[in-house]
Amino acid sequence: MGSWLVERRLSKVGSRLKTLRSELAVIDEQLLYLGEDADDQAIRAMVAETASSSFEARSAQGNFANMTKHRLKVVEEIVDLEQRQDQLLDQMIG
Repeated sequence: MGSWLVERRLSKVGSRLKTLRSELAVIDEQLLYLGEDADDQAIRAMVAETASSSFEARSAQGNFANMTKHRLKVVEEIVDLEQRQDQLLDQMIG
């Protein structure tokens, strides 16, 4: 494979990694907030014992769970891209 093509792919991978790492930082901040909100809503649901408070607690927990799943996917993509980056670097050297 041509050196310029490997460099181009490395550049794209590096750019995507930078974007994903920034996204991961935002996700981590959001998870802190969503986790606290889910805990607060769960306590309110226990105290209030109403259908609406239970719904809000389940909704908050669902938001936290969804963001956790999204974080996992972003981390997996980062790992895959780092492996791809290593392969491309090996191609440049070898």
